[in-house]
Amino acid sequence: MFVVPAGTYLLLFFGYPLIKNSTMSFQQYTATTFYTGDAPFVGLQNYSEVLSANLFSQAVITTVLFAVGSILGQFVLGLAMALFFQHGFPLSRVLRSLLLLPWLLPLVVSGATWRWMLDPDTGVVNAALRGLHLSSSGVPWLTGTSQALVSVILINIWVGIPFNTAILYSGLQDIPTHLYEAAKLDGAGPVMSFRHVTWPLLRPVVSVVLVLGVVYTVKVLDIILVVTGGGPAGATETIATRAYELSFQQFEFGRGAVLSNVLIVFSLAFAVVHLRANRRALTG
Repeated sequence: MFVVPAGTYLLLFFGYPLIKNSTMSFQQYTATTFYTGDAPFVGLQNYSEVLSANLFSQAVITTVLFAVGSILGQFVLGLAMALFFQHGFPLSRVLRSLLLLPWLLPLVVSGATWRWMLDPDTGVVNAALRGLHLSSSGVPWLTGTSQALVSVILINIWVGIPFNTAILYSGLQDIPTHLYEAAKLDGAGPVMSFRHVTWPLLRPVVSVVLVLGVVYTVKVLDIILVVTGGGPAGATETIATRAYELSFQQFEFGRGAVLSNVLIVFSLAFAVVHLRANRRALTG
């Protein structure tokens, strides 16, 4: 009986939307469907049209670059911060609390703030670069096709560092201190201790962080829409933003559902492959 409320919640708010989204992907589901109730079955036509479009291939490349850059930056910096906080020092608790602010802020607020900061003409970042004589004309953070993608990746890294730090720090706290003392007696320095003590015992936590990072990153929508809107010239348009555009701007809900299914399959495939590989490494 204790499981019934949780099971009911999962069925209503996760199971039904998942089934409905899968069904819509095989239908000509448009805005008129909400009035007429008519959504003709079109088979794989939506998949054929969406997956064969040039915009889809470009969105896949952008999604991969955005996900890899974001996850790599979040994890490396988050691990560095977790190792830094592992060594107790005055005000460490206060700093850890303040570090959570970027993660707790609504993504729309963070995106709007960064959009103002990176504005090519009036942004404080370019103003600082000009003041330091590092750039005379400023950097087109949001208007350059190559700079815009880098900008949204950096913003997403900034947003995700607190989450990675908090989870990895918790994992570090579970490692017994006597193992470090034994390694030190054997002559191991900081690098050897990290390699032979910290990393092996932290791997289960790392797996969770990476899987959640992929799931969260591939569906990032708020930041990109607020900062660049998928532009310029589609340079920051990912599968998630393309699905939003098809569903809520062009009102082609069937085609938008196709891209949503692609994200679900990609996330599940990565989670299964990564967790199995990690399990073999731990048992081997």
